[in-house]
Order: sequence, then structure tokens, then C-alpha cells
Amino acid sequence: MAVTTTFKLSLFFTLVSLSLSAVPPACSRIECPNYDLVQAGNGYEIRRYNSTVWISSDPIQDISLVEATRTGFLRLFDYIQGKNNYQEKIEMTAPVLSEVLPSDGPFCKSSFVVSFYVPKKNQANPPPAKGLQVQRWKTVYAAVRQFGGFVKDTDVGAQAAALKDSITGTKWSSAIDQSRRAGHASVYSVAQYNAPFDFDNRVNEIWFLFDLESGSSAM
Repeated sequence: MAVTTTFKLSLFFTLVSLSLSAVPPACSRIECPNYDLVQAGNGYEIRRYNSTVWISSDPIQDISLVEATRTGFLRLFDYIQGKNNYQEKIEMTAPVLSEVLPSDGPFCKSSFVVSFYVPKKNQANPPPAKGLQVQRWKTVYAAVRQFGGFVKDTDVGAQAAALKDSITGTKWSSAIDQSRRAGHASVYSVAQYNAPFDFDNRVNEIWFLFDLESGSSAM
């Protein structure tokens, strides 16, 4: 009985580990940012993103991450369809990243920045557009937790709390705290890899972005 229980637990944790490190299916069809896997932990990954470029909305004030993401995505979708200063169409990429910035209180609107990963062929000269800003990341680290299904406002806080619990006591936790105190990191970000009409194999991620190397910056 003990051997069977041990085997089942071992299989369970193996499956959990595989699911956490799974490459989103969307990344086999469209371009996603490359990263180096620094560590695969229990319930989290630490990734290093090098020199990535994003086009981002101006801050969106809302009480709902889902609604703010929809608002920002529509602006970004118009952008890649050619509503930019160069009238240039841009290939779709993943993920769409929704950054959650601190709010003043539990009943106040939060501020969200919604970003689109710029394809490599456009990164040298991304078309400008009104209401959108280019972000050029240097070396940025991310603690990441994956979860499935459709993103809901009622779920993202619990997913972020689970990621925080999984890295508590690690050197990554202290690095994240230092970045936040220095004003270099948001509360968390939600990465969504699927189109809205995909019902199967949905992959989402919670990201805690942080600096680790001297001189690095998320902007």
C-alpha cells in the first residue's frame, strides 16, 4: 500500500511539473518571446527574458482585469491591423500581457497596462501609434505560474497568491520584494496565450517581473 501511494504521489508531482513547464500550444503557431529557463521549482518557473520589445497601452483605469484587458487588446488589435503611423500590418504574437499596477485601496479602480509582444522583424522600428508606447526590456526575470481555462477576475488573485506562496523563502522572493520597493516591478502580470474563441488547451500565466542583475530594468 505504501509503495502504491508513493508511486501515485510521484506520478502526480511529475504531471504537475510537466504542466507547469509546458510550452503553450499557441507558440507552435505564432511567435512568442524566447526566454532562458533559470529554474523549474515546485509550482513555479524562473525565466530570464533578454531584450524583448512590447507595444503597450496607456494605463487603463478599471475595477476589472478582464474588462481592462479587453479594452487594451482591442486597441492593440487595431494597431496590428494597420491603424498605426506607418499603416503597417503586423503578425499576431503571444502572449497578451496585462500588467496590474498598485491601487490606492480595495474599492478603488486599479491601473492596467496591456501589452503585445512585437515580432522580431518589427522590433528595430515598431510603428508608433497614438495612445500606445514602445517598451524595450533589457534583461528581465519572471517568476511564473501556469493555469488553464478562461481568465476570471475572481481567479487571478488566488493564482497570484499561490505563486507567492510557492516562492516564499527562496532568493527569488527577496529579489521580487527589492524590485517592488525600488519601483521596478508591478504587483503582477497576467499573460494570455489563446484567442478568445479557443475553448481547449487554454494556457495562462501569472508573472512576477523583477530585476536581478545590476543595471537591469523592466523598461
